[in-house]
Amino acid sequence: MTHAFWPRLLVTLLILLGICTTSYAADTPYIPNIDFLRIASDTHLTPEEALASDNWQALDETSPNFGYIEDTIWLRFTISGGAAIDLLEVGYPQLDQLDFFLVRDGKITRHVLTGDSFPFAERPVLHRHFLFPFKHAPGENYEILLKVQTKGAMQIPLRLWDSQSFFEASSLESQLHAVYYGILITVIFFNLFIYLALREAVYLVYVLTTLSYLFLITSLNGTAFQLLWPTMPGLQNHAMLLTVPAAMFFSLLFSRMFLRLKVTAPRWDQVVLFTILLNTLAALSTFFTTYSISSQLIVALAIPSCLLLTVLGPLLWVRGNRQAVYYTIAWGALTLGSAITGANKYGLLPNNFLTAYGMQIGSALEAILLTIALAARLYQERQDKIEAHDAELRAMAARRSAELKLIDHALHNPLTRLPNRSSYEMVLSDLIARIPDRRYAVVVIHLNNLHLVTKTLGHRNSDEILKLAAQHYSTVLKDLPGALLIEQNDRHNHLLASLDLQTFALIMDADKAEAVPRKVVKSLDEIRMPLDYLGMQIPLDVRVGTAIYPEHGMDASTLIRRAVIAEGSDRAKERGMAYYKPSRDSFSADRLTIASELNQALRDNRLALYLQPKLSLATDSIVGLEALIRWPEKSGTIQPDEIIALAEQTGLIKPLTRWVLQQALTIRTRLLEHGWPLGISVNISPNNLREPDFPIFVQRLMDSFHVHKGMITFEVTETSMMQDPANSLTTLGVLSTAGIPISIDDFGSGYSSLSYIKQLPASEIKIDRSLVTDLATGTQDQVIVQTTITMCHSLGYEVVAEGVEDEATAEILRRMGCDMIQGFLLTPPLPFDEALDWLRQHDNQQKSQASAY
Repeated sequence: MTHAFWPRLLVTLLILLGICTTSYAADTPYIPNIDFLRIASDTHLTPEEALASDNWQALDETSPNFGYIEDTIWLRFTISGGAAIDLLEVGYPQLDQLDFFLVRDGKITRHVLTGDSFPFAERPVLHRHFLFPFKHAPGENYEILLKVQTKGAMQIPLRLWDSQSFFEASSLESQLHAVYYGILITVIFFNLFIYLALREAVYLVYVLTTLSYLFLITSLNGTAFQLLWPTMPGLQNHAMLLTVPAAMFFSLLFSRMFLRLKVTAPRWDQVVLFTILLNTLAALSTFFTTYSISSQLIVALAIPSCLLLTVLGPLLWVRGNRQAVYYTIAWGALTLGSAITGANKYGLLPNNFLTAYGMQIGSALEAILLTIALAARLYQERQDKIEAHDAELRAMAARRSAELKLIDHALHNPLTRLPNRSSYEMVLSDLIARIPDRRYAVVVIHLNNLHLVTKTLGHRNSDEILKLAAQHYSTVLKDLPGALLIEQNDRHNHLLASLDLQTFALIMDADKAEAVPRKVVKSLDEIRMPLDYLGMQIPLDVRVGTAIYPEHGMDASTLIRRAVIAEGSDRAKERGMAYYKPSRDSFSADRLTIASELNQALRDNRLALYLQPKLSLATDSIVGLEALIRWPEKSGTIQPDEIIALAEQTGLIKPLTRWVLQQALTIRTRLLEHGWPLGISVNISPNNLREPDFPIFVQRLMDSFHVHKGMITFEVTETSMMQDPANSLTTLGVLSTAGIPISIDDFGSGYSSLSYIKQLPASEIKIDRSLVTDLATGTQDQVIVQTTITMCHSLGYEVVAEGVEDEATAEILRRMGCDMIQGFLLTPPLPFDEALDWLRQHDNQQKSQASAY
């Protein structure tokens, strides 16, 4: 590959140098001394007026190049060199209109009008450059007057020729151009055949890239106009504008694919995509802007695009990308040539062979080098595939060897071949003893559905599934950040242990894992996915529990036990994973003691119900009370929510709820005795809704207190109902039939659907305090609350806002049409006697305000 590269490069350089040499081979052509007259585009002069003008200036440079201007340029020069000089060549084919005047002794003897805005056949000589033949007699004073107008770059490279010498040089130059075109066409077909054979998009994109440069060059030098669309000058001009952004578009796209920027340099990939977008917009702009603006824009954008393509090569070369070597040299040549040509268009560089043909030279080198690079890439990919295949075979052989050589069976599970509980505890204890300053996460993975799989598929299939699960989890954990080896020797590297037939465990560096939570979550999601076994997707209901050393325990046994407790918690059931929380540990000695104390407090009637009023915003009167449980003697150590959680975990929720209902009825009886016929709301646990005898108990209790019928409201949270929606709906229906009003508590904090909510026999919705707390400052919360109120009213519910703590929030809710509020703005929950005093005080205030009006 390397030996073929240098000869081909040398041949290309010789061809291009040959072009340069033949362009200046003849002795007769010369560039005359030129005077120029620059006239504003809206000023019109006749040739006579132009000749008579006093504003003629001598041209400092040998070849006129004024850059992008809209003015009209008049050029004047004397014919010398004898009668053999009979041809004027204008070597830039992108000029809109040229008026050629032959002047003899101050009088115009010939006028020719041409330009690329006219059909090609109207040129005096059918050539890609503008040629003006003329005759002049020796001894007489002859001048040529040239008027030039164009919307593009105003460059007018002039040369006076002997026609025979010109056509000899032009013929040779055309042949060498044909060689250049042949190189590009060969590259195009070569890569096209590779694409058809391999179906790899990068080769097709490179074909389009080279094809776009071919069209660009042929458009620039006028060949495309002469051969493809000679009768359509408008198409020629527009094609000229489109070829530059097209070449940049495909070049950038090819570079992105060839260098694999999306993987090797993601940030540069974004820059390239943005540049592709800019070139696309530049191409589209040609349909809406003037030729002058479009041409300046696309040339201005092409220069940084080429520079970007050049920067990418060295950048990835330094990073060790072998393909970037060829790429850097290739795009360096093309960028240099394009930059030279672009600078020439702006008038920054004079007209000469290098500035005129810089892009051709660069594109030829680029085409050859990148073709070689693509071939080298193809060869390297094949080598990499062979090496990868060999590596895979070696890895498979190593795994087979590892499976045949087992270490001590006493420290491994006989089914999964993983380290067992004893081995796991020894490793964990050793880590704690050797490196006690590090935080370790003990992670337990429990397969809750394995016993059902065993009953369905049998023990043999269950064993195979368990082995498959062990292999899958071990594979996933290899990429888990912070995972520590439990066993490592020349035969095994185990990150996973088998605690029992349904439970796996691993040890992690807690700090490393917490630093990359997304990767941890991704690994856990892979572990929780069903396993594919014999074409069946087997759901194992994987739950994960985690305990952290030293926060949750100082020894292996305690940490494992608490990780198992976390795995069995309600949070793990809901989310698939949970950390150990001492407050949720109903199995700890402290929790068992508190549970025993709670049971005794319930028996001794040492619990209490506090009352919090509900205010009607329409009447400013108290319309109800909510009964909230309190444990007065534990008020500083146990929160009310913990009382309910502890009761649910220990099975005390059933007697506790019955006690709350009986106390609520007793409190309402006392309220009636004091002249307050207010309804009372009580909170019902989801566990109560699953009790078969709960509706019967409620019916019997209410039958014993007819006076309170319809005045005791059950509040159930939307989240609790979704734990068992079918049974919850049935139980609430029975309770509603028995005359118990239902209120949906904490609305907006759960995930229940409206289709389910509307089926509930509820009459009241309580908006969760999380939506009310920031209502006065949060515009989004206001939109949510207003929408909730409107929706609930449409469904026939009354609306209560919880957690109202200031008058501004209450006023907003009043304007929104909320029915009732509840919160510290009125009063915190109060014992019965204090609540009674508060009701009287509030009533007196209302009466005073009424009398004041």
